[in-house]
Amino acid sequence: MSNRTKKQIFTNIEVLDAGAKGKTIAKAPDGKVILLPNAVPGDVVDIQTFKKRKAYYEGKAITFHKLSDKRTQPACEHFGVCGGCKWQDMAYEHQLAYKQNEVVNNLRRIGHIELPDVTPILGCENQYFYRNKMEFSFSDSRWLTLEEVKSDKDLGDKNALGFHIPGMWDKILDIKKCHLQEDPSNAIRNAVRQFALDNHLKFFNTRNQSGFLRTMMIRTSSTGDLMVMIQFFKEDQENRELLLDFIGTRFPEISSLQYVINEKANDTIYDQEVICYKGKDHIFEEMEGLKFKINAKSFYQTNSGQAYQLYKIARDFAGLTGNELVYDLYTGTGTIAQFIAKQAKKVIGVEAVPDAIIAAKENAQLNDIHNVEFFVGDMKHVFNASFIGKHGKPEVIITDPPRDGMHKDVVQQILNIAPEKVVYVSCNSATQARDLALMDEQYKVTKVQAVDMFPQTFHVENVVLLEKRS
Repeated sequence: MSNRTKKQIFTNIEVLDAGAKGKTIAKAPDGKVILLPNAVPGDVVDIQTFKKRKAYYEGKAITFHKLSDKRTQPACEHFGVCGGCKWQDMAYEHQLAYKQNEVVNNLRRIGHIELPDVTPILGCENQYFYRNKMEFSFSDSRWLTLEEVKSDKDLGDKNALGFHIPGMWDKILDIKKCHLQEDPSNAIRNAVRQFALDNHLKFFNTRNQSGFLRTMMIRTSSTGDLMVMIQFFKEDQENRELLLDFIGTRFPEISSLQYVINEKANDTIYDQEVICYKGKDHIFEEMEGLKFKINAKSFYQTNSGQAYQLYKIARDFAGLTGNELVYDLYTGTGTIAQFIAKQAKKVIGVEAVPDAIIAAKENAQLNDIHNVEFFVGDMKHVFNASFIGKHGKPEVIITDPPRDGMHKDVVQQILNIAPEKVVYVSCNSATQARDLALMDEQYKVTKVQAVDMFPQTFHVENVVLLEKRS
């Protein structure tokens, strides 16, 4: 066995802190950091390592001598196997504290920037049942727990409808009750699974690329709309209609029932035709009287209530008076652009995904907003001097990039334009810090506000206001 994978056991180690990606941190007797997936800061544990790196170990707590006072009882029976809510065993106030620390530490250690007094993180009112979109996978070879593997009992069928086991692309954990999406999400999933079993509908096999039922998406909305979309691996009209008719009859509150026939090797639907079987081909979200049309392929923030809080912070940081030209970079479906439009002279939104821009334009028309314009294209190519010359120099830029942050050319273009203010919304404070460092000579960070969009997980959003240095 190589030295990199040689297992070691360290005893009576105190877990010290929470780190990136939900891991917690301890220190080995030799001074190296140990990253753990299954402990809470304050626990005292025995650790078995399974990887050794130059500067750290990766390991797992195998014995708990003392439990942390930061612990709480997980609400979900699937906790510890399902990878969706890694922090359910940590009390919520401590989750918030560690998220705040991560944001501040990233900005200081990666960005090396001077920070103002940082506003406390905004927690989420609903710690469970806050997601408006869930996707479940069908599988004919469900994940078996260690107890099931060791059991002599007949385990029955191996079918599952639930989530991928972390790191296991072909194994699905059968979910009985998920605490992330409000009812009737659990009722729909459990009824669909039972109906499929009773009627001998074949669940998908990823390795063999065989079966009939592939995935199910459920969207709920703040307006009370409900969308269900079933993805089938192949067309079988009789059984397809059998299942869809059952869903429509059993859950008449569904306002949009759709399906996809996807014979590809992967289950992404963005290049597939989505067919409306019953009701509308969309649902609506609402925010401050604005309506946003959501179809099966639409991106919308998955925590509607907290998205409203996030957007209010971004609008407040922008400090608009009604006279400003605002650029909304990485605008998506134009939600932020339309949310701030009343306070701006004009808003220009730019986004790389064509379908998102089509949706943005449609929603602006739906909301009778006429001072917004949307353009599609790769940000680092579209957002150039020619574009600025045509559409005007903005006083304020709002940017909400993906996890990778902004391309360096986009950062440079912002510096070239030199707007009075930049509001930077980020789902990854590490890449946000990198970008802020590039802007530090010209801009000062004057406000920082972290927002918890995803309780029970390690994910955190952060909003920063940058103002030109005098």
